[in-house]
Amino acid sequence: MVKFLELAQFFERLEGTTSRLEMSQILYELFSKADKEEIDKVVYLTMGELVPSFRGLEFGVSEKLVMEALSKACGLKLSSVQKLYKDLGDVGKVALEVLKREGKGLSVSQVYEELYSIARAKGTLDKVMLLINLLRALSSVEAKFVVRIIVGNLRLGVGEATIIEALALLLGRREYKQMVERAYNLCSDLGLVAKTLAQKGLQGLAEFKIQPGYPIRMALAERVASAEELIRRLGRCAVEAKYDGFRLQIHKKGEEVYIYSRNLEPMTEMLPEIKQAITKIDADELIIEGEALAVNEQTGEFYPFQITIQRKRKYNIYEYSKEYPLKLFCFDLLYLNDEDYTTKAFIDRRKKLEDLITFGNTLELSELRIVQSAKEVEEFFEDAILRGLEGIMGKRLDAPYTAGSRNFNWVKLKRSYKGQLADTVDVVIVGYFYGRGARAELGIGALLTAVYDPSSDTFKTVSKVGSGFSEEEWISLKKMLDEIKLDHKHARVDSLITPDVWVEPKYVITVSADEITRSPLHTAGKTGDEPGYALRFPRAVGFVRLDKRPEDANTVEEILRMYQIQKRISVE
Repeated sequence: MVKFLELAQFFERLEGTTSRLEMSQILYELFSKADKEEIDKVVYLTMGELVPSFRGLEFGVSEKLVMEALSKACGLKLSSVQKLYKDLGDVGKVALEVLKREGKGLSVSQVYEELYSIARAKGTLDKVMLLINLLRALSSVEAKFVVRIIVGNLRLGVGEATIIEALALLLGRREYKQMVERAYNLCSDLGLVAKTLAQKGLQGLAEFKIQPGYPIRMALAERVASAEELIRRLGRCAVEAKYDGFRLQIHKKGEEVYIYSRNLEPMTEMLPEIKQAITKIDADELIIEGEALAVNEQTGEFYPFQITIQRKRKYNIYEYSKEYPLKLFCFDLLYLNDEDYTTKAFIDRRKKLEDLITFGNTLELSELRIVQSAKEVEEFFEDAILRGLEGIMGKRLDAPYTAGSRNFNWVKLKRSYKGQLADTVDVVIVGYFYGRGARAELGIGALLTAVYDPSSDTFKTVSKVGSGFSEEEWISLKKMLDEIKLDHKHARVDSLITPDVWVEPKYVITVSADEITRSPLHTAGKTGDEPGYALRFPRAVGFVRLDKRPEDANTVEEILRMYQIQKRISVE
């Protein structure tokens, strides 16, 4: 059994390292100490949560309430605690400063249960009283991490891939990483994977199965530049209309329905019409994927994405469902009545899906055609564009559903690829530069941004972004970034550029750019003495993408692909 103080000390080591390899070794040591009944809790707490994010359990405790609890727990005036927070900018450091006691030696499981009670408590007063009692039982270093977990800012820099690597080390060999990753891709719950590994070892991972209610990490598509390339890569294939809406994964288990977004957020209660339509499908257990769009019932036309995204809300759900009803275009079947369909060929999954989905006001099959020539692809593409759709998807007929990975089994051809580079790029903010000239008063003038490298679980810089935001947005952005600023470069950031302020890689923004160029200053795609790749004249499109995790940003490989597409188009 691990004491929570031990866990906090491991957290201190993780926070102090800038080496990802050292991180995985520290995590291996930590997980080795945990017993079979608590290892899932250790994993969740290391990720700064109590349950997987798709469960939707939130603490509902603000930094202001945490400071009130700290004030009462240590007997200091609230104004003194608030002043300290203003100076330090981190409630964890405030707790470390004001709570000067040894603690009662609580175990990880005991602290976990107390935190769970806080999250489940209904009223603000109940939450604060429970937190005060917990803080009085903790040492200063324990409290530092407890309050950070509560406000959702643990600051350890640990990514999912690093935890997966550490769990593989528990099995004795890094080569087992693929088995750990496969189990995670089928359930999106690293705590469950860790507990299965601890209790059943390799056999448990080998026998790991899909379970309705545990979202499968979504398969992703590569991009192509032309209809000719699509056919060259896929041969005879399926092409589907590419809709600009919410990608959803819907689970049915008996009478229960669970709906998850692209990044596996729970959305069941936000989409009542889809939930109701799914209950009518003749299946005891089911997992399907589809794209949901808001529809104008009078004209039958799709609303733009800016309207569809308004359906992602916690309040006035019923009113909005009537004003902007959704239609779900179903495009894949992953599980049906205790049978895993992810291992079956796409064409077989599609045929079974066609048997299940009957046309209605809410559910409809995605538009699909089997093609074998570039001319057929081009015709389908042009027709989709004329109808205001985003483009098309090409799918290999014999391909399985590859959960959690991006490959050429699925490819996308979008209108923005025709005749220019600039599909937009999703990048992660890893730091910012102080404002100069007219922006000096704002305190921020440009962002250092990066793309994701899944092979190393790091973020590699690709651009400085200094345009596209209004003055009000810059002010708001600085406030958001100051809440996650760091004293040093994050362990998962690979950068040759040093910004004025480093931040945790948390927020994703979308940018457009004139082109991709080679750059000795940026690390995206950089190998040895060769230059990396950078976005030329990047500018923000919209504000922060709160619907995307940092790992959902574009990848280094995608940047390289876009560079090749750009070169081919310029030659043509």
